[in-house]
Amino acid sequence: MSRTALFGQYWAGTSFVHKMDPRAKMLLSVAVMAVIFCAQGWAGLAICAAFVLGFYAFSEIPLIQAAKSIAPLLFLVILTALLNVFFVQGGEIYFQWWVICISEEGVTHAAFIACRLLLLLMSASLLTLTTTTLDITEAFERLLSPFARIGFPAHELGMMMGIALRFLPQFMDELGIVYRAQISRGATLSANPFKGGANSLMSLIVPLFTSAFRHAETLSSAMDARCYHGSNGRTRLHQLAYGKKDAIGTLAVVLMLAVVIAANIFIGF
Repeated sequence: MSRTALFGQYWAGTSFVHKMDPRAKMLLSVAVMAVIFCAQGWAGLAICAAFVLGFYAFSEIPLIQAAKSIAPLLFLVILTALLNVFFVQGGEIYFQWWVICISEEGVTHAAFIACRLLLLLMSASLLTLTTTTLDITEAFERLLSPFARIGFPAHELGMMMGIALRFLPQFMDELGIVYRAQISRGATLSANPFKGGANSLMSLIVPLFTSAFRHAETLSSAMDARCYHGSNGRTRLHQLAYGKKDAIGTLAVVLMLAVVIAANIFIGF
């Protein structure tokens, strides 16, 4: 079981995108995803792909790293594409047996959905690759802080999201450790634990959950020892502030939206 980059890991750098305000990056990531959903044809999707690749170029992150970061989630893309292949019908029929029917429209729609999902994953991954967990947590909390006046737990939700993002890579490391430990004890496990059946899967899940509960208890004790009481009285060393880079990023996303809308209207395929 090889160790790969995870969705949520930070790629250290000093690029244009790295230096943007995390609040702006979070909002612009959501905006980019919305623009990708606005693409109604292959032309619009190609434009979205060009802009996403351009954002990665400005962030100075290798595309191979982006591919590794979304690799654990590719099964969602494959599953969605297969569902569209089998349930969307129309056009020329390529294969038919009993209730299974693969048609031209189903294959085309599956390919379009798969490309759209890949772009969505790459857009979301760009945020986590260029922003530290602490910055994402603070940005999330600051964006939701206006709702705290009506009792919304903005700080608590931000803390939960930050802990989840921080522990994703650690859980993957723990899974690798448990896997190698089971192999050293004579267990017959394949690279894909799902191939070994329920017993193979349980031999990995039980120690992994035990380790997760142990880490959660350690984290809870550490927070209690440091007198953590939520957001009351907390201060920050670095204050967030919007700048010119955030304005340039906003203009880039607005331009992306305008070009995609124009492609939907004038090209239409």
